[in-house]
Amino acid sequence: MTERTFVLASANPDKAAEIAAILAAVPGLTLVPRPHDVPDVDETGVTLEDNARLKARALCEATGMAAVADDTGLEVDALDGAPGVYSARFAGEKATYAANVAKLLVELDRVGATTPADRRARFRSVALVAFPDGSDVWEEGAVTGVITPEARGEAGFGYDPLFAPDGFDGRTFAQMTGDEKHAVSHRGRAFRALADRLTGGSAP
Repeated sequence: MTERTFVLASANPDKAAEIAAILAAVPGLTLVPRPHDVPDVDETGVTLEDNARLKARALCEATGMAAVADDTGLEVDALDGAPGVYSARFAGEKATYAANVAKLLVELDRVGATTPADRRARFRSVALVAFPDGSDVWEEGAVTGVITPEARGEAGFGYDPLFAPDGFDGRTFAQMTGDEKHAVSHRGRAFRALADRLTGGSAP
């Protein structure tokens, strides 16, 4: 199989590390770190696909290499799908993980979403590769679960301490090992599907 090398578009070190861990098991794929001199990309898209494409295309143009990116949203039923595409900046531009988590809990309290049935949610990721010829390919991954009443666990990042995926006895992503999370997560599913396309079906 021909080796494929991609530059990683994510400027978020936590996300970059997770993507690298997910793709490490795929033979023939090599990731190159994002160059430090490439400026952040304004995520002005209205969909996850739009933002993933903006990030990947910017790094592809800056480096001349194929670039891989993702965009992820947490969609909460009681909040009509919010924060969605605005998940990373739910509490404002440059919001911290803790600020976003706190705002989500406040918003769920505000609408009276107190039971697990009221707090259903879905994590969704779009993983995309942009090529120098202007083409791109992408795949989507999703996982359903509930938003817990309070943060639980020390691992992961973002909303992981609040999201308990279905089928794991109420444990949040932040209470799982990395391998456990990657096996079921939205990002894991999206990048495995993308790798499968890129490798002609040989990804694990």
